[in-house]
Amino acid sequence: MDPTTAMYVAQTIHGLAYGMLLFLVASGLTLIFGMMGILNLAHASFFMLSAYFCLSILNWTGNFWLALIVAPLATAFVGILIERFLLRKIRGAGHIGELILTVGLMMIIMESVKFFWGTDTYIINVPPALKGLVNIFGMEYPVYRLFIIGITILILVFMGLILFKTRLGMIVRAGVSDAEMVGAIGINMPLVFMIVFGVGTWMAGVAGVAIAPILSVFPGLADQMGMDAFVVVVVGGFGSLLGAFVSSIFFGLLNSFGIQFIPRLAPVLMVLCMVLVLSFKPMGLFGERE
Repeated sequence: MDPTTAMYVAQTIHGLAYGMLLFLVASGLTLIFGMMGILNLAHASFFMLSAYFCLSILNWTGNFWLALIVAPLATAFVGILIERFLLRKIRGAGHIGELILTVGLMMIIMESVKFFWGTDTYIINVPPALKGLVNIFGMEYPVYRLFIIGITILILVFMGLILFKTRLGMIVRAGVSDAEMVGAIGINMPLVFMIVFGVGTWMAGVAGVAIAPILSVFPGLADQMGMDAFVVVVVGGFGSLLGAFVSSIFFGLLNSFGIQFIPRLAPVLMVLCMVLVLSFKPMGLFGERE
């Protein structure tokens, strides 16, 4: 493979890996909004919190695989508690109350992270089993980034089977369309909301652990991912999982190739695309006007 082709292949895989992680965060955000009507501005903070949980578990056990399992579950548990005792109390109070509460939660999580872990940047090593390079069409590529793509695909397949092949998935999809009508036929919607919120924060938690060896762990991690995830949700359309997936992959590739070819403009390319899309489709690519 000639160097130019190898570069394009590498950047494409980089973009897919980042796009997949972006979808894990954005899908939880858009599902929570689509079903519960809550624009959770603290969502990226759960992503960061899971990375710090991963750091602590690694310090205690040295086992990355244990951290990959436990940290997202601990993050989901925190999310469930927040939904049960805080967000549920203000349902129906309007978006202003939700935004104030979730911004407050974001600040609390940020300050808690600084209190317990400090403001230093922590490096997390790739587990030994995933170190090294693999040959792809004559090009050497990091195994860990391929692992990120693989585990994300497994999660997406698993979530797809639940959403489209189980009764719970049918209830969730119906709830996204009309939660009040689903509740009127006897479904315990508060419990479904809690499960959806927990799953959404769990997916963000998985992304937080997976990306920690690449970006390291620091208090600004939520800001970096949160802005990208929000742009993905806006462009894809609030409440649209298909829109979140398409825009995540597109922006992952845009970020990868933008850094390679136009590094000075790369930080604003996503925002420019969002402005362009909203100029023609105010509800996003796959959003529906209510």
